[in-house]
Amino acid sequence: MQQEELKELLAIFDQSTLTEFDLKDGAFELYFNKTAAARSQAGQGNSAGASTETTVESAPTAQPATQQTVQSKTAEPEKEAVEGTDIVSPIVGVTYLRPAPEKPDFKKVGDHIEAGEVVCIVEAMKVMNEITSDVSGEIVEVLVENEQVVEFNQPLFRVKEG
Repeated sequence: MQQEELKELLAIFDQSTLTEFDLKDGAFELYFNKTAAARSQAGQGNSAGASTETTVESAPTAQPATQQTVQSKTAEPEKEAVEGTDIVSPIVGVTYLRPAPEKPDFKKVGDHIEAGEVVCIVEAMKVMNEITSDVSGEIVEVLVENEQVVEFNQPLFRVKEG
């Protein structure tokens, strides 16, 4: 694989919602990882701004595996953590923040919710699962985007109880 192809593949991976990518072609191996654990191992102490760190491993037959870290800085500063109770996804699937594409979001920052109220839908295996709030309060942060793939127990919303 040529250097330009690697750069293009890395750019596509960086823009995607994937957290890991592993490519093996004969003796050639390529591994990208955007998880928090990989970030902390690859380069600790980077607090100047938000960054995406991707580990790239290449292992030709006659040489040992080399590892390098590629950092992609974004212009936005790191957000401060907002206090509150998280509403988490009970399943893996695709999150829908609206009941239909032409409809407004179920809930947005600043909205008051009651326990048992629907906040979003997570689609898993073609089944639409309504996600409800366990607490009453004000939504202070939406932690996912519409149509984002979410993991089990991943925080979706942060609610300030009251």
